[in-house]
Amino acid sequence: MKEFVAQARIALADPETVIAPFCEHMVEHGASVEACNGEHVVRFANSRARFSHEADVMRIDATAASLEELYFIRLTVASHIVEFAGAQTPEISWTGDGGDFVRPPNFQILRIVGVRNVTPHMRRIMFSGANIDRLTNMSALHLNILVQHPDLTEPQWPSVGANGLVRWQDPERRPSFRKYTVRSFDLPAGTIDIDFVIHADAGPGSTFAEHAKAGDQVGIVGPGGGGLVDAEWYLFAGDETALPAIGRMLENLPENARGKALIEVADESEIQPLSFKAGIEVEWLCRNGAMAGTTQLLADAVRRTAFPADGTSVYAWAGCEFEAFRAIRAYLRKERGLSKQENLIVSYWRRGKSEDDAGKGADSEDA
Repeated sequence: MKEFVAQARIALADPETVIAPFCEHMVEHGASVEACNGEHVVRFANSRARFSHEADVMRIDATAASLEELYFIRLTVASHIVEFAGAQTPEISWTGDGGDFVRPPNFQILRIVGVRNVTPHMRRIMFSGANIDRLTNMSALHLNILVQHPDLTEPQWPSVGANGLVRWQDPERRPSFRKYTVRSFDLPAGTIDIDFVIHADAGPGSTFAEHAKAGDQVGIVGPGGGGLVDAEWYLFAGDETALPAIGRMLENLPENARGKALIEVADESEIQPLSFKAGIEVEWLCRNGAMAGTTQLLADAVRRTAFPADGTSVYAWAGCEFEAFRAIRAYLRKERGLSKQENLIVSYWRRGKSEDDAGKGADSEDA
């Protein structure tokens, strides 16, 4: 199988003071690290990076199964070298494969072809573009929409520098990245649907959706994020922000799937038709006037859900406001004893804070 390779040589006063924390940090993100004869090899699923050094020069050899994976390993290495080098401000320049990257390989431009309201506060936008099939993987449900800075009259798109890092023509007014779920797709038509929650205290994503119209160009980066996992019994729990992901996963469960979906919405007007298997029970939880993020509806519903008997494989997925996220995570992991492989609990937003202030993206995963 063909592999793609890139190299970099970087002048550093003491390369080992950068290599060691980099390797330690990568282990925290699921990589394996091997050290032998002064070299360190950091391995991911489809790529690896070999570090060695002589005196004040670090050598990096990056290898990957595809050009896209090579882009990511170069980006990961370069961004963390800059971080851990601190005041040394190293100059990085990659040679080898990937030298002709102009745009990030996971970036593309879509065009809006339709806008409609599914419910009073859920807007569905249809996008068209090339290579839509790469956005339809059930193991990576999400993508980032590049919401352009309001002061710009022309969209700004990312480019790739010789150092492997993303560059912006106007960094001070670069787009905001907002993560959303690919709700559905039509491969023959070359379209995808994305649902947006419309709310009064609109952030960049909601504002974008309110003003979106057919013909607009939109940049996206993706896909990414977690997805559907094989199990015999499922628990899905979420508020409006998680509804698109829950809806898509419900539609793609196997015919014999069993489980429960708990969905919190403002009121009955926000209940929307969903397609799900006969063995799945869907329960709608209406706040009926209470502000989002102020109730215990979702956490209480998770707690009273009857889990199957021992021996049945279980997968629990939840996406919600930060306080509900904490309560659900604590219950599932500490009281029910679910392993990390048996659950994915995500904080989509935090009451009283913008997405940027909260420090968590729309699909921030619990580590």
